Amino acid sequence: MSWEPTGDLGHGGECLSMQTMAPDPFEFELFRNALLSVADEMALTVHRTTYSSVLRDNLDYSTGFFDAQGRMIAQGFSLPAHLGSMPTALAAVIQRFGDGIRPGDVFALNDPFDGGMHLPDIFIFQPIFIDGALAAFSGAISHHTDVGGRVAGSNAPDSTEIYQEGVRIPPMRIYDGGRRNDTFFELIRANVRVPEKVAGDLRAQLAACHVAEIAYTDLCRTYGAGKVRQLTDAMLDHSERLARAEIAKLPDGTFAFEDWIDDDGIETGKPILLKVVIDKRGDGIRFDWTGSSPQVKGALNATLSFTKSACYCGLLSVMENTVPNNEGIFRAVEVIAPPGSIVNCVPPAATAARGLTGFRMVDAVFGAFARMVPDKVFAASDGGNTNISIGGYDSDRAPYIFCDFTCCAWGGRPWADGLDGNSNIFANMAGQSAEITEAEQPLMVEAYELLGDRGGAGTFRGGAPYRRTYRFLGDEAVISIRSDRRDIRPYGLYGGYPGEPSMNYIARAGAGPQLFPAKFHGHLRHGDIFIHEVAGAGGWGDPLDRDPARVAKDVRNGFVSPPAARELYGVVFRPEGLAVDTIATEALRARVRETRGWQGVPFVLREQPAGLRDAALHPAAGPGRQNP
Repeated sequence: MSWEPTGDLGHGGECLSMQTMAPDPFEFELFRNALLSVADEMALTVHRTTYSSVLRDNLDYSTGFFDAQGRMIAQGFSLPAHLGSMPTALAAVIQRFGDGIRPGDVFALNDPFDGGMHLPDIFIFQPIFIDGALAAFSGAISHHTDVGGRVAGSNAPDSTEIYQEGVRIPPMRIYDGGRRNDTFFELIRANVRVPEKVAGDLRAQLAACHVAEIAYTDLCRTYGAGKVRQLTDAMLDHSERLARAEIAKLPDGTFAFEDWIDDDGIETGKPILLKVVIDKRGDGIRFDWTGSSPQVKGALNATLSFTKSACYCGLLSVMENTVPNNEGIFRAVEVIAPPGSIVNCVPPAATAARGLTGFRMVDAVFGAFARMVPDKVFAASDGGNTNISIGGYDSDRAPYIFCDFTCCAWGGRPWADGLDGNSNIFANMAGQSAEITEAEQPLMVEAYELLGDRGGAGTFRGGAPYRRTYRFLGDEAVISIRSDRRDIRPYGLYGGYPGEPSMNYIARAGAGPQLFPAKFHGHLRHGDIFIHEVAGAGGWGDPLDRDPARVAKDVRNGFVSPPAARELYGVVFRPEGLAVDTIATEALRARVRETRGWQGVPFVLREQPAGLRDAALHPAAGPGRQNP
């Protein structure tokens, strides 16, 4: 069936607001940057005032600014994963309260089936009134350390329904005409394990929204409320024009890709299909997830808003020029995700670990874009962040929860190696400091190190992941782990090899490390050691085309071992050191090519070609030479 772009070109179906006079370009640019800075100042406010390490160190929060209709005008420098979620959440508030919204109100929600994504992500929205009329909304979303439920951290991958995961907050007033809703705050405190942190983080969100109110009021005082509305409309139209111009540069056509999550932690060994078809026509684009797996028993189910975020992130990443993150770009994009599927779940689906699915949706989107614009897209990254939650009680029965998110390797790029130890592009999150972790938690971080021989081999190598080793110093705790890419490795592109799988180990006191599943929860006791190794990212391009000098450099830096240099890259070093034996290398690479037997460069690789080790150990002799 053919498809034509259907998004509105402006408000009420009219062409981009040309019925009003175009604003002065200098005034427009000054206003645009002033308004964008409001969302950024909100983000800084959360960071400065938060209580928890999840926000302060992991940076798992976002801020946004919206007009009176709920259209997103600006997003702070925070998580791409929240791109599609905040407008959806605010729409739920507006639908629920409509004309009843008044000055002094503040709203909250987290219900995945009523505007939210998963329960730890609590949205706060504050309406802003100018001269008695609703003019805008400020909003902040934060991942809270705990919202109750059966497992400390409220992020268990093996929950099977939403009712096990914590407190559900439908869209509701938490300030009513300026009066604090004490019932709401007391209900939250009574149902979470670390009430001081949760309450402190809620106050940080409230402070950010208040900062936005002050800044926006100042803008209206400077420009006048009518001019502010006009310039805001112009901002959205400008973003739409930029987005459509960038989309028009992309090749027309239909581009499909499939990827799989290992399993949901309940039905182990049963892969979960993510299938996306990108249909691009002119200056519009559609992402169709029809054919993806039905929603699953485990807590990996994603909301439609989260699926939209993955699509927007992938699209923005392949654009040549920067387009602001606001409603303007959304107008040019259509997202189809069948209800009841893992990419658009319905009640009573569990959603706590849906972050993993979002990261893997981004991998699928990039795989489809790699068919469309192969010179712009890197191979699979590490598979998305691993969630590590460790919770218990100290000797005084005071609760503690350690919650960390680890992601650290980009896939090999068509022009450069993947980034080592860098956050996934969908997250923009930081790792927690070992020193702060040790100061605040009953944990000792014994290792925090990049791993060699883990990034997929390629003309451009996949990024190196890292290992973190934690020794538990308390008496007893519950540990919950959400990870993936154990069975289905991060794919390589255009001849690049896949990255190595992730690993979880626990070494009980006095015993050696024991391998644990990718998704599990269990118990730690004093002296136990937990080890997590993130998956390596995929490589891009044939490893046999990699410059041998770059392979030698990787060996010197510990990213590639000498045996891997020979087996995967076909590089032979002289006996006296790391000087490349050029003739022997050429002979070995010819032998490996013959062993692989490729008729053409494969688009995607999820397993390394067979026979590489035998070819490397027993290559054919070069002309006039002994076997190296």
